[in-house]
Amino acid sequence: MYAVRGKLLGRIPVHHALRSALKSSAAAEPFLNGSSSTYVEEMYESWRQDPSSVHKSWQIFFSRTEGGAGPGEAHVSAPNMPVYPMFAPSAGGAAAEAPAGDVIQSSRAGQSMILKHHNFQRLLRSYQSSGHHIAKLDPLGIGSADLDSTVPEVLTLEYYNFTKQDMDQYFQLPKHTYFGGDEKELTLRETINRLERIYCGSIGTEFMHIHDPTAREYIRKWIEKPGIRNMTSEEKRILLARLVRSTRFEEYLAKKWPSEKRFGLEGCEVLIPAMKQIIDIANSRGVDNFVIGMPHRGRLNVLANVCRKELEKLFNQFNPDMAPEDEGSGDVKYHLGMYHRRINHLTNKEVTLSVVANPSHLEAVNPVVCGKVRATQFFNGDEAGQKTMAILLHGDAAYSGQGVVYETMHLSDLPSYTTGGTIHIVVNNQVGFTTDPRFSRSSPYCTDVAKVVNAPILHVNADDPEAVMHVCNVAANWRADWGKDVVIDLVCYRRNGHNEADEPSFTQPLMYKRIRETPNVLNKYSAQLLAEGAVSQADIDEEIASFDKILNDAYQKSTAITKMKLTDWLDSPWDHFFECDANKVPILRETPTTGTNDSVLKIIAETFSADPPIKVHPGIKRILKGRKKMAEAREADWALGEALAFGSLLMEGYHVRLSGQDVERGTFSHRHHVLHDQDVDGKVYNPLQNLSSSQQKYSVSNSSLSEFGVLGFELGFSQHNPNSLVCWEAQFGDFFNTAQPIVDQFISSGQDKWYRQSNLVMLLPHGMEGMGPEHSSARMERFLQMCNDDEDCKYQGVSSDQQLWDCNWQIMNVTTPANMFHALRRQMYMKFRKPLVVFTPKSLLRHPLARSSFDEMIPGTSFKPIIPEGNDVTKTKKTYLVFGKGLLRSLRGASKEGT
Repeated sequence: MYAVRGKLLGRIPVHHALRSALKSSAAAEPFLNGSSSTYVEEMYESWRQDPSSVHKSWQIFFSRTEGGAGPGEAHVSAPNMPVYPMFAPSAGGAAAEAPAGDVIQSSRAGQSMILKHHNFQRLLRSYQSSGHHIAKLDPLGIGSADLDSTVPEVLTLEYYNFTKQDMDQYFQLPKHTYFGGDEKELTLRETINRLERIYCGSIGTEFMHIHDPTAREYIRKWIEKPGIRNMTSEEKRILLARLVRSTRFEEYLAKKWPSEKRFGLEGCEVLIPAMKQIIDIANSRGVDNFVIGMPHRGRLNVLANVCRKELEKLFNQFNPDMAPEDEGSGDVKYHLGMYHRRINHLTNKEVTLSVVANPSHLEAVNPVVCGKVRATQFFNGDEAGQKTMAILLHGDAAYSGQGVVYETMHLSDLPSYTTGGTIHIVVNNQVGFTTDPRFSRSSPYCTDVAKVVNAPILHVNADDPEAVMHVCNVAANWRADWGKDVVIDLVCYRRNGHNEADEPSFTQPLMYKRIRETPNVLNKYSAQLLAEGAVSQADIDEEIASFDKILNDAYQKSTAITKMKLTDWLDSPWDHFFECDANKVPILRETPTTGTNDSVLKIIAETFSADPPIKVHPGIKRILKGRKKMAEAREADWALGEALAFGSLLMEGYHVRLSGQDVERGTFSHRHHVLHDQDVDGKVYNPLQNLSSSQQKYSVSNSSLSEFGVLGFELGFSQHNPNSLVCWEAQFGDFFNTAQPIVDQFISSGQDKWYRQSNLVMLLPHGMEGMGPEHSSARMERFLQMCNDDEDCKYQGVSSDQQLWDCNWQIMNVTTPANMFHALRRQMYMKFRKPLVVFTPKSLLRHPLARSSFDEMIPGTSFKPIIPEGNDVTKTKKTYLVFGKGLLRSLRGASKEGT
């Protein structure tokens, strides 16, 4: 709907017109400031639908605002009480003057009543926006989750000039509140009581920062509706059973292996029921695939009680003499991942659960998980993200302290990176290792970073299990209905130190004195249900005994296990990809040659150089003309060689994905895979997406200005399915510096630690070109140092495939377009997968000597580790081993010497 404001506003949305009026009127109309302006907008929407739904004074205000009234002119007093006329007929028919004092008093009383009703609305608004600041979130009762123990002034009666006499006065409830249920008005006393329970109890809700008023109303319904938090007796029994499993699991590990580090969940045992509740609700809403990323705290419990990892294999990890049977070094038990399919007994639907393996670098796994989710959605045709979702667990100090959290969340709404919403769960210990939160963050909450993407933030006291279940219901339904991120802040404590061997009282003496006095959540909830009569002590004892037997039986089975397999801990096994022997050991087969038919090269070259069906820049026309000449001459420069590799793989049915900063055009303006119409904004043409009606999809997208987050995302994408070529290109080669944890902890060592293969391609432009201290090098020496080179291993007479299998990655400074063509295609033709790091050039991109004939890319050709010059070696006086632009220098030098 639109409103016309003459020549000043023209044809603009009504709510935008109102916002402009509110902004310009704030000084003249004192009630139009702060959070009140948003509330007025909501009343305005109600007035548009039904003018009688708001007070008469607001009817006049909105009517005059739409009529064009200027600042200070729209508000007209409309008192509830009648005003005496100055002159009223006397008994004898003559006009008699009414008492002047009565007239003034009546007028003032009417205006006072209007002000009280307005202040009542402001009070409601303040509880919705600020009530979380005084919510009872800390299970220990010694601190405030927002690091501020004061009561916000806007939550006091004095701020609104309310007195004790006003407490029993009735006020009309606004349309966009739900705590009244069927009641249209409540006393001030009852209103405050209900708002305190809703916004200041065990749940503190932050949602008023969300820009969309419809989204805010959605959260309000879930938070305010009477009875919405009520649980059935059966739901309470299920919650109790899950708490039993979570609690007894940690107690069992502590008893069996008291000196082992396990990073237990004590103090936040409710995490397990919370995750299972989210999975239950999401599964009922259509999600059947869950990808989980988490730090080490509580990981073993999640593997056992959420994902149902076989307990005997998990207990076997505590055996210090157990070495991996397959290749690789393995990793500590609280870093391992897993993959499992099972039936969800509450929904009777199959679910797939995977926990992604991660290093000790906190939060580094976040973008990897999101990339894996995106890949799963792509290959399953789940464009809306309704079948696969991510659940990310965080620690409070890491969530506010690690920059990759921000980088990952900023990908959430980008078209090429969105996954339809991630549910974040913060296990808020209220301490980071030994650091007090007052010294570890500048924001009130550890979750404030989530506000940048308009995510609802649900703070909850982790020792109130039923409140936790409710926020999990809200989060799972929000994700299903809105497809956006949501955060659950489980305010809890850490019963032990950073690990079981740590002494926390050195640095948090008062906190740990209170922790030692605090019963665990299972005991608290059991007592609550006993008091309600929902269960008996016999019921509780039976549940505990049943799970204890499961634990003991699993332990007995674990003692019979003599070998550990890393393949048992893969987070996404590639079924049927590897050809294996009877012992499930991959059989190494020779990689086929990687050339392709000349007809295919011709189709790609012609399409890549053809005039597009849009109006392009004159400079693009010149580039296409040059490409056309190369195609006719059957030769390729660097850009065409890359396009031939991508295009041929696409036509063979392989998905190709290229992302990074400015990859559509290329840092040095050589690629131009996405062409832009010069007259129509947003209209583009992608030649490589138009090669054949049967080709696979080509995904090419400029990324946000992030390296850590985006490289991690692409790594996760590459790990889901081996049949896709995934490439990440840095804007400049040395920019990988800010993604170093992904390179060090995942790419170079992932297979050795977690038996996880990847064919990710890292393209590092300007790799060894020399351009001042900043862009002089992509640090090839770092990558070479991280190669698992064994000086005692000799490959003479051994196939190159064996050498590739044994290495942890491939490091290349490619010299010719043909070799680049083969290097990219070999990524898909190998019978296994290895990361590839290419130091791509700048000077070779357009150099006339850096060309390759199509004959070097036809069937029978392949990657050349060494390219001989071809001269008569008997006359050779000097031998140079060169690569990259070094070849051009040597050729120029040879030309000058006449050799």
